[in-house]
Amino acid sequence: MINPEILRNTPQIVKDSQNARGESSEIVDKFQEIDKQWRLLNVEIDAQRSDLKVLSKEIGEIRLEEKKGNSQIDHESLTSKTKTASDLSNDIKIKSEKLEKLKLEADNFILQLSNLLDQEVPIGSEIEFKVIETVGEPRNFEQEGFNPKDHLDLANNLIDVGRGAKVSGSRFYFLKSDIALLELALVNFAMEVAEEFGFMPIISPSLVKPEAMEGTGFLGQAAENVYRIEKDDLYLVGTSEVALAAMHMNEIIESNDLPLKYVGFSPCYRREAGSHGKDTKGIFRVHWFDKVEMFVYCKPEDSKKIHLQLLEIEKTILKRLEIPFRVIDVASQDLGSSAARKFDCEAWIPSMNQYRELTSTSNCTEFQARRLKIRYRKNNETNYLATLNGTLIAITRTIIALLENHQQIDGSIKIPTALSSHFKNKKELFSN
Repeated sequence: MINPEILRNTPQIVKDSQNARGESSEIVDKFQEIDKQWRLLNVEIDAQRSDLKVLSKEIGEIRLEEKKGNSQIDHESLTSKTKTASDLSNDIKIKSEKLEKLKLEADNFILQLSNLLDQEVPIGSEIEFKVIETVGEPRNFEQEGFNPKDHLDLANNLIDVGRGAKVSGSRFYFLKSDIALLELALVNFAMEVAEEFGFMPIISPSLVKPEAMEGTGFLGQAAENVYRIEKDDLYLVGTSEVALAAMHMNEIIESNDLPLKYVGFSPCYRREAGSHGKDTKGIFRVHWFDKVEMFVYCKPEDSKKIHLQLLEIEKTILKRLEIPFRVIDVASQDLGSSAARKFDCEAWIPSMNQYRELTSTSNCTEFQARRLKIRYRKNNETNYLATLNGTLIAITRTIIALLENHQQIDGSIKIPTALSSHFKNKKELFSN
């Protein structure tokens, strides 16, 4: 949620941000119109309450004199003042109800607005991202004397999408034997790296209440990709970011305890609406996958620095897994509603002959904290804090990147040294 004061005092900044995202800026005008009505009515009510307070005091003094037996009391004046006070009280009640409705209407407009863009975000469509750096060189398989296989061919039927579809429908799968163990190794590896950087491991819920999903910004533009269990009014998360963000909703955190750094593991579920016909082969784009996610609560002034730290941790993971990748600064129209800025790490996928998103990290500034009512206290003052998230391991895509980038001419898969200790000390998969 955007700070209402920014909308009141510098609305053009919000309009420019909305336009850069390719979203409507008319909501800003609608908010201002309702907010102006709210403020004028609020002034009226305050004035009437002040008048009522004066009247109530006068009536109280007259009735006190009446109890003392004062024969000089003007009963006609008392009756008039009492009626005026009653009318004023009723009018205040009616206006207060209207005031509350106006506030709800204004808040609804604010909830429709995406976060303010960081000034450094590249402006444009999803293809207008900025490449920050490229790490590692994609292998030249032609020079090595063979054509690279895709992950399904390499996995020797241990990634079973056929039976996954039979049991659950398209974009589901079974991971078997060493591929199943590879997932567990990746989770443990990611958790170990996160602990190196001071993150607390968390196993988080995959089902959350509506206020958690809405508070993190996943019931707006992203709602079409969310699974909902209507009978229980619960949602399946598409990332553990949702649960980790909502874990402290309606709380005040002491300044000295910041930053709070969590790394969560959970299954994730996404409808992938609008992706029909895209990446249909294998497990690149699926409805369910497991993920290890970093999440940070911090002071707003520290968020940019911590954002870069999260990116460095993601790069550390990919370097240790020996996967070629590039880092991009995501363009304005490709950002989620909560993100002020986002960096993606895109791994080289040989079978696709291109870089594809593997991890991302977003600075959500105060946007989620305002919606979830999470503040921090310093010197007896409370303010909204900032939240950030960053993917460490998205399991299915990481498995693809590992298998395809480390395949050998004989069909075996080299296991990176950093992962080997988590994977029965194996150095290869499928070797003869």
